[in-house]
Amino acid sequence: MKNGPQTLRVACLGAGYFSRFHYDAWQRTDRVRLVGACDREQDKATATGLTAFTDLGSMLKMAKPDLLDIITPPPSHLAAIRQAVEHGVRAIICQKPFCTSLDEAGEATALAEAAGVTLVVHENFRFQPWYRTMRQALDTGLIGDVLQFTFRLRTGDGQGPRAYLDRQPYFQDMPRFLIHETGVHWIDTFRYLLGEPVAVYADLRRLNPVIKGEDAGYFIFDHDNGVRALFDGNRLLDHAAENCRTTLGEALAEGTRGTLTLSGDGSVRLRSFGDQEGKVLLEARAWPGFGGDCVKNLIDHVVSGILDGTPLENRARDYLKVIAIEQALYESDRLGLKIRELDSA
Repeated sequence: MKNGPQTLRVACLGAGYFSRFHYDAWQRTDRVRLVGACDREQDKATATGLTAFTDLGSMLKMAKPDLLDIITPPPSHLAAIRQAVEHGVRAIICQKPFCTSLDEAGEATALAEAAGVTLVVHENFRFQPWYRTMRQALDTGLIGDVLQFTFRLRTGDGQGPRAYLDRQPYFQDMPRFLIHETGVHWIDTFRYLLGEPVAVYADLRRLNPVIKGEDAGYFIFDHDNGVRALFDGNRLLDHAAENCRTTLGEALAEGTRGTLTLSGDGSVRLRSFGDQEGKVLLEARAWPGFGGDCVKNLIDHVVSGILDGTPLENRARDYLKVIAIEQALYESDRLGLKIRELDSA
């Protein structure tokens, strides 16, 4: 961390499993100063090495952060955003899933907007280096006219009675799981790569009886230019990777002039139409942090947006579209129908 005339005072709410990636990323970020960590369990907050709090209001009052990073489950989001706004916080990053419903997320967004507070959702998969590479390849026409994009989620962590208990045990009790917790990443990633869908369809199922929600299934996006995107998710199966959590699966972007392939090691290859061999666009490497260091990449993006005025992705108002699409997918699965009314879903 480097202090200077433009230094953001940052406080974090939450010190659970995934927060380790946030704290590590903030420690490696220039132009910020970490001023506090809050968790209802004192020992977890203390373990961050920062000034520890168990009450958010106390941390906001005493630490006076410019930015609050919310790293807690959805039921806490609205109240935390309200408190941050009331205490004059300048910017907020909130982990996904964002709030508990579209209505609640809309209320949180309106609160921030009315106070002039920058609110960004921590949806980090679009900041993974392989998707940035694929987006650049699509934008420059390397595979011609895009016809379809497929992602196969294969995390390999969902089998048996102890599924998820060692890392994120609350997964077992989520009534909506595969799409709400995990597939939402590709709702946003598909939007980032291909634009907004005009219709969606979902077919979901539960394979492991010890969990409450769905853990396998498909969803399909229709885009108005004829492109189709397919998410094929199954948390019980794995894919060819030393660490299945690097990319969580494999992707394929197919166009009239070639194909982009994302492998489980994070590498991206381009194969031109008619060729047997391809070339590497992004080499595999030992990325720091989580998922190609996407947490750090998002944080850098937000710090630049706040301090330098660069355009911000994942603003809460725009992210409401992701929640509406998620809601439409569950409705599609319930009805067995393709859903076209996405804005009102």
